Amino acid sequence: MLMKIRAAGMAAALALMPAVVQAELGPLLEPADLREAIGTSTPVVLDIRSNNAFQDGHVPGALNAPYGLFRGPADNPGQLVSEERLTQVLRGLGIDTDTPVVVVHQGTDQTDFGAAARVYWTLKSSGVSPLAILNGGMNAWTDAGEEVATGPVPDATPSEITVSFSKEWLATREDVKAIVDGEDGAQLIDARPEAFWKGETKHGAASQPGTLPQSRYFTHDRWFGGDAPARIDPDLIRRLAAENGFTGGDRLVSFCNTGHWAATNWFALSEVAGIEDVRMYPESVVGWSQSGYEMANVPGLFQNLYNKILGRY
Repeated sequence: MLMKIRAAGMAAALALMPAVVQAELGPLLEPADLREAIGTSTPVVLDIRSNNAFQDGHVPGALNAPYGLFRGPADNPGQLVSEERLTQVLRGLGIDTDTPVVVVHQGTDQTDFGAAARVYWTLKSSGVSPLAILNGGMNAWTDAGEEVATGPVPDATPSEITVSFSKEWLATREDVKAIVDGEDGAQLIDARPEAFWKGETKHGAASQPGTLPQSRYFTHDRWFGGDAPARIDPDLIRRLAAENGFTGGDRLVSFCNTGHWAATNWFALSEVAGIEDVRMYPESVVGWSQSGYEMANVPGLFQNLYNKILGRY
């Protein structure tokens, strides 16, 4: 059962200061900024960790919505959750389209941030705003000496949201096929480590190793400072985007294995670097490979056997 809370009178408070909340909230918040936002604008703090981790310690007033609520089935984890299911989840959490939401992950590594970015992308595509991610996650919150609550929280007041999923930041399998076939000039960006792109290893649910044709790789972990593996660095993002030729006029589609690491690249390029036409292909290589469409960098028979012998997949 979802662990949920919504402060009384939040709707009235938000109605008085939508512009202030928007200016303060996103796309990244440091722990002190979140503490201040909680004291002034009452955002929903959405903790996407497991229920056990949540009950062991969370931001006071947070509600718990484990990451799996925003993911597809085990055989295709990147698959979109249906609008009907998202409507049910967000109503239960008391989240409406004008509800400010701050997403909290654990903050152990870059993959934790990818989970938060995927939830952020899902909420934004569901029409929810303003949004932010707690930079560094729960680990950063506790390291900063901020107050921590334990145990469950009361139920929320259900919202009346009806999700209509936007295609503005979404690339479908058909959209990607149009790029591969040369009918669309957008650029495919693989967020996975180089070994995946080269076909030297693969996700367990992918039908074969390799990558999408005509893609380039830009690994998701490059946006983070070296001394804080789960803390994204906005200045580094802007510098790397410029150095690697990502510009405001680009049309980009981010993908990975299951739309998780890809969400970090989408977040960095779209929300921080400010490139307007960045989409994500949520099913990514797992969904694409299962479709039987052409792939690139697929190893030959003997290389494939060698990779299996080495335990690469």
